[in-house]
Amino acid sequence: MSHSKFMNKCIELAQRGLGNTYPNPLVGSVVVSNNKIIGSGWHQKAGEPHAEVNAIRSVQDTSALPTSTLYVNLEPCSHHGKTPPCTDLIIQSGIRHVVVGMLDPFEKVNGQGVEKLSEAGIKVDLGVEEESCKTLNKRFLTAINSKRPYVILKWAKTKDGYIAPKHKKSNQPVWISNSISRTLAHQWRAEEQSILIGSQTAVDDNPVLTTRRIDGPSPTRILIDPNEKIDRNAKMFAADQKVIVYTKNHSRVDEHINYVSIDFSGNGLEQILSDLYHKNIQSVLVEGGAKTLQYFIDAGMWDEAKVFTGQGSFGDGILAPDTSSFTNAPVSVAELDGDVLEVWVNH
Repeated sequence: MSHSKFMNKCIELAQRGLGNTYPNPLVGSVVVSNNKIIGSGWHQKAGEPHAEVNAIRSVQDTSALPTSTLYVNLEPCSHHGKTPPCTDLIIQSGIRHVVVGMLDPFEKVNGQGVEKLSEAGIKVDLGVEEESCKTLNKRFLTAINSKRPYVILKWAKTKDGYIAPKHKKSNQPVWISNSISRTLAHQWRAEEQSILIGSQTAVDDNPVLTTRRIDGPSPTRILIDPNEKIDRNAKMFAADQKVIVYTKNHSRVDEHINYVSIDFSGNGLEQILSDLYHKNIQSVLVEGGAKTLQYFIDAGMWDEAKVFTGQGSFGDGILAPDTSSFTNAPVSVAELDGDVLEVWVNH
């Protein structure tokens, strides 16, 4: 196996932590001896051991460590956070060669981990499968580099381009996509740290915003509700998860609900995303209606758009956002039992 194959194994392991490691990055690690993996691990949850620690501890024959190579997709930390520095354990283990996918841009690491290993006489190779490593940690990197969460827009539209019917008989969702598509959407909820809707969606659909179709953590719920018109009995206010409400009124905390005052006359969206960044929220899945989605699109404040096209038509209704304004083609198109899923990336 080459460096690339072992690094891809690290990435594969790291992905297992998706949805559970926030605000920490996704990290996987393998220990290789004589071209064979003798230890592996990934960071499973913030506050728990890092990937390198889990990989080294999983090696049964520790006498092999001095002639082994440790692979890790992100530079090992060299500072005391909730756990001790990984560089110290690597040095103590006797490993003499470390292959790192990419530097960690976090200010407390950013080259210092590699420097500490090198000073201890360990050979360090840097920049293996670097683009794949960056894609893996796109949320973490967006938070550090852009000081805002990674934003994913998601909606479903009919074949004739509508996101909702003109008139609804009840405040229940009108399903456009099929069961497979809806289960996938719940998987995405489990992978992102928060989920956001506007007040109109809260009125029209009274959504629960959980991951009830799959086994995974439900995201923090976010509501843009300038006039606080959504009743506290709405399903999204259930006490099983934290809720953040962006309001014109004063900031306050009421039980599990955090009301945050925003000046909507100016750059309201920038204020919201900045507040989420300062709350250590690295990703937000926007499942709002046409108006909320367009709010993000017009501001250019989005990173991915995931759009389902169902098999039915409404003939009339509320038009879905127009993807023809996106400057590039979808990066992927998939067929899901009749539904079509298109994914765009905002470069």
